[in-house]
Amino acid sequence: MKEVVPVPLQDTQNLVACHCHQSPPKPFSLFSGPKPGATSTTPAGHPRHCTYLVKDLLIPDAVILRRTWMEAAAACSVQVSGSLQQAEGRVLKSPVLGPLCVRAPSEPMEPAEPVEPVEPVEPARGGAGGADAMLRELEALVQDVVTASSWWERHGVDCAILALSLLALPAGFLCLRSENVLVFAIGVTISGVCHYTLTVKGSHLATHGALTESKRWSKIWLLFFVEVCTAFTAECAKHGHVKMHHCYTNVVGLGDSSTWRLPCLNRYVYMFLAPLLLPIITPLVAMERLRQVELRTALRTLGLISLGLYSQYWLLLNVSGFKSPRSALVCMFLIRSLLAHPYLHVNIFQHIGLPMFSRDYKPQRIHMMSLGVLNLPRLPLLDWAFGHSIISCHVEHHLFPRLSDNMCLKVKPVVSQFLREKQLPYNEDSYQARFWLFLRCYEELMVQAPPITELVGLQ
Repeated sequence: MKEVVPVPLQDTQNLVACHCHQSPPKPFSLFSGPKPGATSTTPAGHPRHCTYLVKDLLIPDAVILRRTWMEAAAACSVQVSGSLQQAEGRVLKSPVLGPLCVRAPSEPMEPAEPVEPVEPVEPARGGAGGADAMLRELEALVQDVVTASSWWERHGVDCAILALSLLALPAGFLCLRSENVLVFAIGVTISGVCHYTLTVKGSHLATHGALTESKRWSKIWLLFFVEVCTAFTAECAKHGHVKMHHCYTNVVGLGDSSTWRLPCLNRYVYMFLAPLLLPIITPLVAMERLRQVELRTALRTLGLISLGLYSQYWLLLNVSGFKSPRSALVCMFLIRSLLAHPYLHVNIFQHIGLPMFSRDYKPQRIHMMSLGVLNLPRLPLLDWAFGHSIISCHVEHHLFPRLSDNMCLKVKPVVSQFLREKQLPYNEDSYQARFWLFLRCYEELMVQAPPITELVGLQ
């Protein structure tokens, strides 16, 4: 039996680890995520993330240990939410390392029964240098596809979808004048789908500069789609999404999607009722974020957000014919919450529950994106309103974030075939499967702190 001792997380580079959770973390704030590198302890003083290293154990250099929450639970035969004292003296069976004995370092090691030899693990291909070479090879393949594509394929298709959404808005406002319930519902549907196409698809593409190759027009579209249409701050949206989420995908405390966690809510309230608050919370969060920008920028943002909100309110009163401010505001809420449920669900389905990494030992880019990103199948309504890069081509989008939705769809066969040929993960799952997974495992996925995944020999 090999000796097992607890060590700090930052000392675990290139070593085999087994992670145990102690207690649920403190609730995440909607306005600010967890502080990077912050760790909290249980009342007994034991850290929530306990890492155990096996001394003198020979492991191939390029072994990938994927510690999703479920695999971590399967690796340890004790209750995951239990304390360290509960695990002391027990034999923990790891599917990779075989039986391990967890004990306090000051106690004598008791002899363990002999165990059968563990079948060796097949090492993953490529270290850090191999990962860079693979990424360059993939970039060359994708660049060939982009070079052979026309402007219509690169930008025109998505610009046409956004233009059609703008042109369809008058039809939606006119349908809202009708006293017929069916016609009124059609008006809400048209207005809601157009709203989400502009605010989600348009804002996402504008944030990445994927609508045009002109820097000046990219700035104009960013302000229009993010601040006028979405009622959010352009600078905070670009910093939080591009500079944090994309640069540190699934890195705990940075790009781990923790802003979507609300542990104070139970699973049913979060999955079914919380999305309805998004139209109200979004501008409130934007107002709070204005304190982080310069006064000139804050005044510009406040003016553009007010312009977008008041314009919709004015059109409902004067074009749709609503008689009272209250009825106009209720209709605004219906329009802005039409696709709020899938919007919230998609944002948590495609990252949470997948491997998470520490800031100090995050893997190479191609490993980070192939492990930590998931594609959903093509869904016509969501593909139109949210875009392919958010729904069915999310892996491709994270690898090549400046590609438009249509180009992500076009390079999808190249990327998926390349990753599978290199024996790298290409995560795909259905919306229904992810939905039921989050309902069943809500505590583990959305309340408790995520376990850290280490790619041994690949950091």
